[in-house]
Amino acid sequence: MGWTREQVSALIDHTLLKPEAGPADVAALVAEGHALGVYAVCVSPSLVSTAVGPLPVATVAGFPSGKHASEIKAAEARLAVRDGAAEVDMVIDVGAALAGDTAAVQADIAEVRAAIPDAVLKVIVESAVLLSLADADTLAAVCRAAEAAGADFVKTSTGFHPAGGASVPAVSVMADTVGGRLGIKASGGIRTAAAAVALLDAGATRLGLSASRDVLDGL
Repeated sequence: MGWTREQVSALIDHTLLKPEAGPADVAALVAEGHALGVYAVCVSPSLVSTAVGPLPVATVAGFPSGKHASEIKAAEARLAVRDGAAEVDMVIDVGAALAGDTAAVQADIAEVRAAIPDAVLKVIVESAVLLSLADADTLAAVCRAAEAAGADFVKTSTGFHPAGGASVPAVSVMADTVGGRLGIKASGGIRTAAAAVALLDAGATRLGLSASRDVLDGL
């Protein structure tokens, strides 16, 4: 496939965002992630302090709908960083993006960026929704807004939207738009090594996986 297990594992955010997860589940996630050699673990905001340990901790803000006031997203991100998060994956207001209001999308991201100036900020754009209900130009415009607002990454999906998760066409658009300047995180529905490699080949620089072991065992 051209990618080794070690190369892929170093790009994984080992993820647990199920509402029913508790501290014991997070402890198991961290232990498994450390054993697998992943880059980071990603947990819900209330569990960030539990996840602090041998790996960088990522969390989410405005998750999963993105229909939160910007002040709320910013406060959630700031509190998570206070608790030990090194990275925050925020969800945009997809409705604003579909309406063509990229200025509102940019302002939303910028408020979170201002709240966590020293943390890595990833922007979840729900690419499957944008491509199915709008077009590639809309996805590209949102990626440019994220870049203008100071984001470090654009990310395909929450993994919770019925429209779907990461796809090669979406990652290709994102990489063509901001690749080389921003990271590209592919997340949502990635359960096999073949799917992960296809997304990496399309331009993804980070993978959000809950099935990390299955993907890595496939390599």
